[in-house]
Amino acid sequence: MAAGGFCKLPDSTVVVALNLPGPAPDGVGGVRVLVHAHNRARALTRLRNLGLRAVYLRGNAAPPTPDEVTAVLHHPDGLIWRTFPQNPVDAPELWHPIRTLLRRGTAIRV
Repeated sequence: MAAGGFCKLPDSTVVVALNLPGPAPDGVGGVRVLVHAHNRARALTRLRNLGLRAVYLRGNAAPPTPDEVTAVLHHPDGLIWRTFPQNPVDAPELWHPIRTLLRRGTAIRV
């Protein structure tokens, strides 16, 4: 199960953030996915339609930060990702559109 969370925006839409484990057995190389949608169910449906069938959101343990909300709202698709930083001191990676993750052929365990 993926950790994640959501936040409701003033225009009654939501931003959902999910931490998905990477393909390595120890989960190293996981990704954080952000989705902007009308409600939580529709956000998860958008991910399931892209092939991430077993994605569920339980609770609100890791909601999106204000910077993440700004990033997803300024992206035309409203669906972005980036890898987890291996070292918290390193500069964070820039956000990528979801199609680049799916094009890479990287398997994501959910």
